[in-house]
Amino acid sequence: QVTLRAGAELDARRVNQYTLTLRATCPGEDEVEERLFVQVTSGQVLRCDTPFSSAGGDVVQVLADVAPRTPLYAVLPQPLGGLTFRLRNHDTPLTLTRRGLVLAPDNGFDPSKDTQTFRLDIEVMDRHGHNCSGAVMVEVLPSRRPRVSFPEPHRSVTVTEGIGPWEVVTQVHASGENVRYAVLAPVAPTLFTIDEVTGEIRSTRRLEVARAQLLIQAYNALHPADHATAMVNITVQGTDRWAPRCVPAIFVSQVPETVSPGSTLVTLRCTDSTGTDECLHYALEGPPASRSHFCMEGPQLKVNTTLDYDSEAMATMGFQFTATIVVTVGEQPPRSTRVPVLVTVTPVNEFRPACPSSATFTVPETAAFGSVVGRVAGTDRDYPADSLEYSLEGESSPAQPFSIDSRTGEIRVVGPLDSQQQKNYSLVVRLTDTRNDLDLTKRHSRLCDVSVRLQAVPDQVPVCTPEVQELWITAGSPGSRQPVTRLACHGSPDGATLTYTIVGGNEDGCFRLEGNTVAYLPNDQVEPRTFVLLVEVWGSSGARRRSTVVALVVHVTPRSTPVPPSTTTQHMTLQKEPLVVTRTEVVWHPPAWFVAVLTISGTLLLATLGCMARSLLCRGSCLSSAPPTGTGTLASCSWARGGRRSPGTLSTLPCLSSTQGQFDGRAQDPRTGRDYLFNSVTGARRWI
Repeated sequence: QVTLRAGAELDARRVNQYTLTLRATCPGEDEVEERLFVQVTSGQVLRCDTPFSSAGGDVVQVLADVAPRTPLYAVLPQPLGGLTFRLRNHDTPLTLTRRGLVLAPDNGFDPSKDTQTFRLDIEVMDRHGHNCSGAVMVEVLPSRRPRVSFPEPHRSVTVTEGIGPWEVVTQVHASGENVRYAVLAPVAPTLFTIDEVTGEIRSTRRLEVARAQLLIQAYNALHPADHATAMVNITVQGTDRWAPRCVPAIFVSQVPETVSPGSTLVTLRCTDSTGTDECLHYALEGPPASRSHFCMEGPQLKVNTTLDYDSEAMATMGFQFTATIVVTVGEQPPRSTRVPVLVTVTPVNEFRPACPSSATFTVPETAAFGSVVGRVAGTDRDYPADSLEYSLEGESSPAQPFSIDSRTGEIRVVGPLDSQQQKNYSLVVRLTDTRNDLDLTKRHSRLCDVSVRLQAVPDQVPVCTPEVQELWITAGSPGSRQPVTRLACHGSPDGATLTYTIVGGNEDGCFRLEGNTVAYLPNDQVEPRTFVLLVEVWGSSGARRRSTVVALVVHVTPRSTPVPPSTTTQHMTLQKEPLVVTRTEVVWHPPAWFVAVLTISGTLLLATLGCMARSLLCRGSCLSSAPPTGTGTLASCSWARGGRRSPGTLSTLPCLSSTQGQFDGRAQDPRTGRDYLFNSVTGARRWI
């Protein structure tokens, strides 16, 4: 019998097989030697980790002010499911959960005691009956935080009758952390209540002559066991005189942030029971922020300092100030009236938006539609900070292929870019502030210059290997799809996506491109046929592109035609010089003003040429028709210079033809109708 030695532990991850050599002898026989192989396999064994499983157990130290049912210790021997945790000793206020968590008592520890020690003996068992056990020592240390206490355990307050509801009568204060207040007695107070945070004791109704005794408790909100009590005696005395009466009894107003210090917000009109205001005293009570921004000068509430709406402190207060004006009559006992004040500060759009210090961006000319060029980060000191709208001066056009997001200020590409036509773009961005004034129509704007520089991207012709292929395929059944070949092409080094298209040879539409794969769509043809396909490949997306054309010679054999024994697609590369077809498309879009100027100039040129031609033709015809001196064989034209015409004007007379073939010297002025007789020798004329 082979047994495991006591105290030995097996670990399959270290040694997974042991070889034992056994020797056996019998009297009168030879010794026999054999080997025994013991294999160790991995398995789930329940073990409790140290120091939990040690004799002394694990030690945990906690403070006495720990919250009730706070997890103090976790018993996790190993991540196995189905574990059962059992507490052997029950003489402890601590709790052990089903998941092996040790929790603080339901009511917490007693902070008044010194160091306390609790021992828990815990047994852990799995679903197979394996178990392990250990112990946990919980040491409770005294709390280091200050105890809740009242500086004045007893206090007496005297007030006069006539105090209105919800007015502050007095205030109690206790030292400690996370202090809250409550009224213990009377259980249902009828005259007074206490603010659990500030400790202010307020009236619940208009006070009359009465006497009340309140038992106030102050406690730590996180540790209710830490508490203290105080007794407050309140006496309401009667009086035959009234408290001051003020108009208005409550003041609510809105003031702009630009109101100047010293401005008067309201003037109270208060009188005492005698109807005079000579013995009245005015004081302002409230939060420190309200008392620093406002002050009282007699019955006038004035602005003490600038009300900056754009500051973080103002935003923290919600842009509102609350205060109370206390009006007191200086008699004994003094009587007072409280006027609540609520002032809301409204925004004023004071500042113009500011342009960013640097607004120069660089974008590659191959940037796709919608690509982000950059962001214009404008600023505005008005609250809310940097609340701006962005817009581009001028609409998007070929001369300005950019747009801007009105909310974020991001400039995006919305048109083609070409660094050879234009390398730099100067944009004008308008910054307009929003929601910075109570009047939404009061807005400021500023124009910012933004420069966009195009980064030239070298064009590279895609390279395909091979550039000419000859293929043989056998047509399949109609309606099917047969892959023919896959084009192996690469473009620019940045790995831009290539575009493929069939530009020739696909007359019947029997071939289709799916990416870089050429597929054949069989039809009902019965004769072998050869197709010469031209596939254009390009990779540039700009205004110009450079492409490569791949030639594919595809021999298609119908199914009914005998085919060679091999039915696989045959590829043959023709040994010939590489064929590179480069096509450059240049498109020029002239601006509108250039077309208009060219049209007007052409029209004026044609009109000038027409006038010159007419003038030359008219002069040539008249010179050619004038007869020689002393002869009149042809029709003659005469010009008369009228004595009464303005200087420099000529009157053209109609050409007269003589019946005898000679000019008789007679002519008529077409304007005045007067007849003239010319002397052909002297050239003199006289009128008839």
